[in-house]
Amino acid sequence: MRRCADALLALGKPLDVIIANAGVMACPKGTTVDGFETQFGTNHLGHFVLVNRIASLLRSGSRVVNLSSAGHRFSDVDLEDPNFNHTPYAEFVAYGRSKTANVLFAVEFDRRHKTRGVRAAAVHPGVIQTELARYMTPEVRQRMMAEIGTNQPQVTPSMIYKSIPQGAATSVWGACVAPADVIGSRYCEDCHVADVVDGTALVRGGVRSYALDPQRAQELWKKSEEMVGERFGLS
Repeated sequence: MRRCADALLALGKPLDVIIANAGVMACPKGTTVDGFETQFGTNHLGHFVLVNRIASLLRSGSRVVNLSSAGHRFSDVDLEDPNFNHTPYAEFVAYGRSKTANVLFAVEFDRRHKTRGVRAAAVHPGVIQTELARYMTPEVRQRMMAEIGTNQPQVTPSMIYKSIPQGAATSVWGACVAPADVIGSRYCEDCHVADVVDGTALVRGGVRSYALDPQRAQELWKKSEEMVGERFGLS
């Protein structure tokens, strides 16, 4: 990420949109080359470093779109133990933490940069058949289905697969179509801003309130800076 950022900075071309889309899901416990838990390190910290390092290239009117997921409902971030050093590892808890972090990163990035005309939002693209699910063994898939309760008729539609173009639609909408003031610091799904929905169901539409908590977003930012060993401006 740092080499990529250095190359872009050396090139010096202004940016209109960054869509942070790299990710892994429900993988076995492991670490990145920097020693971070794989999902948190890949899905959040990698984007955190890259986007912040090239933030100076974002001109007024530009946007950052973080790919989150309905999976953020599996877990809030754990700022005391982000690498599962002291808590048992669970694939979807780790995934949920990283996807919540994607939303919180957008919330705080938007707060820091909106005065200069740069906005940020998080999006849930939908359920799409891609290689993202490569680590989902039949056992893992069965456990996930049991947890989200797909036997409930009212939640079954949330598991209908989208095509790849349909899956890209909300990212494109957030990046190029929706009014900036409407989506800034928000979580979007199906080309609209999601409602805040708290409770026990995991696949209904909406976003958990903890993912939009501005204080939590600032705390995650500080923890992320500590983890990557860099500080980023515009506080």
